[in-house]
Amino acid sequence: MKTYQLVGIGNAVVDVISQCDDSFLEHMGIEKGIMQLIERDRGEVLYAAMQERVQTPGGSVANTIAGAGALGLEAAFIGRVHDDALGRFYAQAMTDDGVDFVNPPVAGGELPTSRSMIFVSGDGERSMNTYLGISSELSSSDVPDTVAGKAQLMFLEGYLFDKDKGKTAFMEAARDCREGGGKCGIAISDPFCVERHRADFLSLIENDLDFVIGNEAEIKSLFETDDLEEALAKTAAICSLVVCTRSGDGVTVVQGDTRVSVPVERVVPVDATGAGDQFAAGFLFGMAKGLDIETCAKIGNACAAEVISHIGPRPKAVMSQVLRREGLL
Repeated sequence: MKTYQLVGIGNAVVDVISQCDDSFLEHMGIEKGIMQLIERDRGEVLYAAMQERVQTPGGSVANTIAGAGALGLEAAFIGRVHDDALGRFYAQAMTDDGVDFVNPPVAGGELPTSRSMIFVSGDGERSMNTYLGISSELSSSDVPDTVAGKAQLMFLEGYLFDKDKGKTAFMEAARDCREGGGKCGIAISDPFCVERHRADFLSLIENDLDFVIGNEAEIKSLFETDDLEEALAKTAAICSLVVCTRSGDGVTVVQGDTRVSVPVERVVPVDATGAGDQFAAGFLFGMAKGLDIETCAKIGNACAAEVISHIGPRPKAVMSQVLRREGLL
């Protein structure tokens, strides 16, 4: 069985992206700048209203794994898709991106392949409307222990906590990974996700994980505080590596008694979709290569800066060349 430098487990979602203005969002009742879970009927209405759609394989952790694979890591993604047109598109697209898609599309799957309608407004904010479909049915049976147990790094997606079988799959995968000598971490995913599952999140972080990656709002939501310093201290007390992205204010990384803050150059994004995902790709790439946490954060920032310069959640530039130009490789 192949040994992977990075394995991700998350929602396998086809992203359908369209540009719009704020009046369109208001007219369609779409809340700007957040991810909303929607039902199948609502998804069909929004899809029909989209202009000049761009279709791409997505899902937060899947985007991260694809970005890390593009940087040269041996990477795999574990997700659940239906054996329908979108599911086959998704599986093939991940393979084309150089990532092993571990699970074949499910023949006769119980729900359609997941999809997210993403509306990008003029200021680069993305408003995501996600129909989870079959991806949210992921369970332990979808996670081969031969893959989890041989991963150097494993990255989990917080969104899958919404079902008990997803939580169970995470705990079992994390333990298989660590028993095999790997390190396991989580993308917190969304403050609302934390609010729904705070106790389980904290238990998993404290008992089964080695690192946490989240933005400022997500880290603060773990301990229900508006004080970022308090949230960082409490998270660092239960997890050996905490990575907090703060948009234009840079990145703070806490590892034991070491703390680094890495600034970013403020720019107006063309499309903020995937910024956090590609930051994680760069950071995890650095971790897999054994680099120090400051360099990992700088690589993450470079990956995020590239992806917000164009429409779509995955890099278009050859990031290994970008990193060499910036002296990071």
